[in-house]
Amino acid sequence: MRNMASLRDLQYALQEKIEELRQRDELIDELELELDEKDTLIQRLQNELDKYRSVIRPATKQVMVQKKQKRCGISAESAQEIQETALENLKRYPKPSAAKECIKNAILDNDFMKNLEMSQIQEIVDCMYPVEYARSACIIKEGDVGSLVYVMEEGKVEVTKENKFLTTMGPGKVFGELAILYNCTRTASVTALTVAKLWAIDRPCFQAIMMKTSLVRQAEQVDLLKRVVAFKHLPEETLNKLADVVDEAYFDEGDYIVRQGATGDTMYIISKGKCRVTKRTESHSTPTLSKVLQKGDYFGEKALQGEDMREANVIAADKEGVVCLTLDRESFMQVAGSLNDNHVRKNDDLIKGRVDSEFSEIKLSEVRVIATLGVGGFGRVELVKVNGHKQTYALKQLKKRHIVETRQQEHIMSEKNIMMESHCDFIVRLFCTFKDKKYLYMLLEACLGGELWTILRDKGSFDDGTTRFYTACVIEALSYLHGKGIIYRDLKPENILLDSRGYGKLVDFGFAKKIGHGRKTWTFCGTPEYVAPEIILNKGHDFSADYWSLGILMFELLTGSPPFTGSDPMKTYNIILKGMDMIEFPRKIARNAANLIKKLCRDNPTERHGYQKNGLKDIQKHKWFDGFNWEGLRKRTLTPPILPEVQSPTDTSNFDSYPPDTDPPPPDDASGWDRDF
Repeated sequence: MRNMASLRDLQYALQEKIEELRQRDELIDELELELDEKDTLIQRLQNELDKYRSVIRPATKQVMVQKKQKRCGISAESAQEIQETALENLKRYPKPSAAKECIKNAILDNDFMKNLEMSQIQEIVDCMYPVEYARSACIIKEGDVGSLVYVMEEGKVEVTKENKFLTTMGPGKVFGELAILYNCTRTASVTALTVAKLWAIDRPCFQAIMMKTSLVRQAEQVDLLKRVVAFKHLPEETLNKLADVVDEAYFDEGDYIVRQGATGDTMYIISKGKCRVTKRTESHSTPTLSKVLQKGDYFGEKALQGEDMREANVIAADKEGVVCLTLDRESFMQVAGSLNDNHVRKNDDLIKGRVDSEFSEIKLSEVRVIATLGVGGFGRVELVKVNGHKQTYALKQLKKRHIVETRQQEHIMSEKNIMMESHCDFIVRLFCTFKDKKYLYMLLEACLGGELWTILRDKGSFDDGTTRFYTACVIEALSYLHGKGIIYRDLKPENILLDSRGYGKLVDFGFAKKIGHGRKTWTFCGTPEYVAPEIILNKGHDFSADYWSLGILMFELLTGSPPFTGSDPMKTYNIILKGMDMIEFPRKIARNAANLIKKLCRDNPTERHGYQKNGLKDIQKHKWFDGFNWEGLRKRTLTPPILPEVQSPTDTSNFDSYPPDTDPPPPDDASGWDRDF
């Protein structure tokens, strides 16, 4: 009886504890809800403050500094420049084994460079050259433009920012690494406290190493894939994609790669070493040798079409081990589909832009400025009227000297050609161009509904429906561009304009590039919070980088802020490299939206929604878009969730106010690079 009473007491105590925990959970939920509401209130008040700051000017007539500033895109030199100057001439510097070990360990200890492949790290170690600084010498000066990254072998340095001490560094440390990604100003100063022995590498050499290793590996893998009889009819585009999804597997001598009688979903291509094939028959219970396979031979290809019963053993038979390329059925089906599919794709070659006849006779002297719509690093965007035209236009004005100084000539010419040939309801039209000694001009469609960025800033965040509508507008634009072999590379709210009805349109094609299908490009460009991991790591990138940015855009529209932000670009890049799985999603992002964002922002570009054989249709068919009227969007019969008030063709009330341009005119540029503009 006593035992029964004790058991009842324990049960009562357990129930009380469960009830206590339940009440505590309810209290936590209430407090979290209250915290969310307070966060929303703070965000709304901050947005109101930002809104007033953006339009109120102090007595000096200068725009006040905003808390939430527009972000500038960043671009390195074109990959073509790198290829021409450094790809064929990587110079290696002999160094003691201790120095090599020091450099390698420093790279592996660095948050950014540790993500590189070992073959790339080895090349960097070989190509670094020695430099030495005396005590008190300035190694890096804050504000200077740099292109070198350093590894310290001996000595000690001091790091300061705005003349304030930050830290000291000793041997085995990497510093200045942002400079090997793109042309940037140094964010801090580094001074030698003692004699400092360093190893250095410049940006062209670093990027040539990244490019070379990627191209060599892909060429080798495509060559091996071409040896598979079943792949002979596949186009180059598909073979290049398959090269991206194959894995490498290593086997020691004697390891069974496949066993007779087992089932499998993977095919293998030998890239190094040799294998023995043994087979057990009805007359011989002990497996006997049937043949020897070497580099370029393959087995298990039936597994790509359905579950494969292995008909023999394949055993690694090389003292130095065997390396195989492996391709599983799921990856193959996502990229190539059935081997019987028709893989012919129309490849629209972009031709040089043609000017519509009604704009061919317009002269720059006939263009009259009404108001300023935007201000950027290259110049201003003005709302203008043209003599004899009822409608208004946007005139983008670009400083030629600034373009040359930042080495963006190729990007500007690409922007002009791509926009002139783009006829899509979700892309801002370019009608014609002008130039003089100081500026280039683009006469563009005027979208008077304002910038999506400004509306997002003022509202704080968008609901699911609003985000879905403007994400869908972007998807339509990307579908058009990707179909023509064009990668966009600068997706963000700042580059989405609303027309007078409230439909979204992509603008600013300075980073867009025609790469074709199944090809990659290596130029580092984009806005730090939006760049994909493969761009940061110089692995070469393709349309999949736009899908990553689409996921980031969704997150920012739903929350008001992008998921990856740091105090400086390098910190932002290091957070991006840790991946979307490290990000805690706010409650305001619904489950289906979060699921799509995570599928778009997979670290591996080949695994992203939109990259597989169905392309952007996979995104359009995602649960988050269930019930969305895509046909209505394309025919423009849908009512947009944001209905801007536009009173007339000269109404600029949906844009922020900007002070008059007080900068002196830029110097002339008569070098002739813009002859075809």
